[in-house]
Amino acid sequence: MGWQVYLAGLCFMVCSVIQGLIVLNNLERYVYRSWHETLITIAVILFVVLFNTLLARRLPLIEGLLLIVHIGGLLAIIIPLWVLAPRGTAHETLFNFTTTGGWDNLGLAALIGMVNPIGVLVGYDSAVHMSEEVHDASFILPQALIWSVVPNGVMALVMGVTFVFCIGDIDDVLASPTYEPFVQAFFNATQSYAGTTVMAFIILFMLTAACISEVATASRQLWSFARDNRLPFSAWLSQVTPGWNIPLHTRHLRLGRHQLASVVNQYRVLRRAQRHQFPRHAVVALLLHRDDQLSGKYGLAINIVSPCFVLPLLFFATWPLATPVTAAGFNWSSVMFVSILLIALVYYVLYARHVYTGPVVLVKRED
Repeated sequence: MGWQVYLAGLCFMVCSVIQGLIVLNNLERYVYRSWHETLITIAVILFVVLFNTLLARRLPLIEGLLLIVHIGGLLAIIIPLWVLAPRGTAHETLFNFTTTGGWDNLGLAALIGMVNPIGVLVGYDSAVHMSEEVHDASFILPQALIWSVVPNGVMALVMGVTFVFCIGDIDDVLASPTYEPFVQAFFNATQSYAGTTVMAFIILFMLTAACISEVATASRQLWSFARDNRLPFSAWLSQVTPGWNIPLHTRHLRLGRHQLASVVNQYRVLRRAQRHQFPRHAVVALLLHRDDQLSGKYGLAINIVSPCFVLPLLFFATWPLATPVTAAGFNWSSVMFVSILLIALVYYVLYARHVYTGPVVLVKRED
């Protein structure tokens, strides 16, 4: 479920950047409306689903080309910021802490605010959900994860340090009419509508590329669950259309989830954190009571530390971002989580436990 709502939330992020660019270039003429978000998000989801369906066989080549844009785009953003943006001092940038959410305790505000950005750290495991499509997955996938996480971690550190020193007046960027602080920060640095548009478009382009990849992951994972009779309408969802060799039904199901996009941004982080938390508890419990060992001498330690890090996120993921809390600003993720959990439990007790077959019996091993 986490990947399904995460995809909708990511498409909604693409929509927000598009609207931000529209506002930037048409500040006097464009009137921001909430229903615009819905229509743009529908268009984004339609585009990424069709792209992933029609060009599925070309996806590895396309993603290889996107790597060039990814690295070149980083340079195209940080170099103008280094050259043009006014830089803050080390003291005010690194040691001056403020909170704009209304929380009296700065530490509490930091823990609540950490939940949303931490969501980007859980997308790297998308390749794991494609493991059945990979030869020698136990060897190839860990390598792919390391080669993805380490270089991107370094680039993220460079980008993060650059941005915090070049962001300028915090109140000014937060009050931006574009509703996207980074767009306002780019404009404040360049003082150019064209330059800001190009820099923001790079981020928009890469977010859209991430949506395309997540369609493949989310639909493949949904198909795997349906194949094991773990979902309603599994017989229909698990069908692979002849001639396409991809689960078209699960991919097209993404089009029916656009109406959730405005609320799943809150739920997606909670669900993804929970999805990473529970399996690690199970792994630790099994390792402590069995003789099985993870590869490497640090395997058990890593799987003990990981839940300790994720557990606070589960708690603070249910908190509203600002106070005083209103119905519009309330974090509805806790309500969504409990509701979906209850629905899943009822479905399992009444039906799924009678038809579910474990995935192990359906997987063929190649020696």
